[in-house]
Amino acid sequence: MSEKKIVVVGSSNTDMVVKSDRLPVPGETILGGAFRMNPGGKGANQAVAVSRLGGLATFISKTGNDLFGKQSIEMFKEENINTDYIFSDPKLPSGVALIMVDSNGENCIVVASGANSSLCKNDIDKARKLIETADILLMQLEIPMDTVEYAAKMAYEKGVKVILNPAPAAFLSNELMKCLHTIVPNNNEAEMLSGIKVTNWESARQAADIISSKGVDNVVITLGSKGAFIKEGNSYHEIPTDKIVAVDTTAAGDTFCGAFCVGISEGLPIIDAVKMANKAAGITVTREGAQSSIPYRNEIKKSSIIK
Repeated sequence: MSEKKIVVVGSSNTDMVVKSDRLPVPGETILGGAFRMNPGGKGANQAVAVSRLGGLATFISKTGNDLFGKQSIEMFKEENINTDYIFSDPKLPSGVALIMVDSNGENCIVVASGANSSLCKNDIDKARKLIETADILLMQLEIPMDTVEYAAKMAYEKGVKVILNPAPAAFLSNELMKCLHTIVPNNNEAEMLSGIKVTNWESARQAADIISSKGVDNVVITLGSKGAFIKEGNSYHEIPTDKIVAVDTTAAGDTFCGAFCVGISEGLPIIDAVKMANKAAGITVTREGAQSSIPYRNEIKKSSIIK
């Protein structure tokens, strides 16, 4: 197992999930089925994935001074995640996500950011020593962009590998891109960053070239059931995934990112870290929920690349 520190900076939400046969169109009300409430948030999901898959995880986040926030912190402790840098906002509530999942496992999500929106540079400064001595800094975009850029530069200047999952999709400055070791967008986020609609391996390659030209050497585009496309320097790799019947795709991308970081921290080549991440995400989509669906290390089938 990895003893190298992986610091995750990002959001913590409580997910409120409704299952239905299909997703409603604008203006339509439909009757759903089961309702459940689960811990979630892209940052939290990725921190849980890192810890369950063998990484030494610290989570930097901000919650509200409310029941949701307190429950989240206790849950992180149970997951063996360092919670010393989870801050509490005295005014804003903890983040909430409203999620609808259809019978094919596809979802749509609306997030009320709450305290996530107030995670600021001063909070990052409090964790400076931790960030500067980490092996990997993993971030997403459910917190303020200024905070993401500040943390990325802090880590980059000390030689820490900065890995960004640019979700939800947003414009990224070239200054931020140049701080990144790897960027991990899905096909929609890759289209936002490149202007190329990503539907297959060839369009993924075109998008990766454009994204890479903005300053980041390594681009990993996740393509759902197809797998993942890698641009590593001047090399390209198509990594298909096993055929799996999806039950719920919630947190699949987060599991992928967490597993990828664990693989990189253990010294795996990028191509093997992606294979490990594909395996982990493939297990996630066969289960319902966000963090409840994230696998443990012993659930990933043993192979020559996964020790």
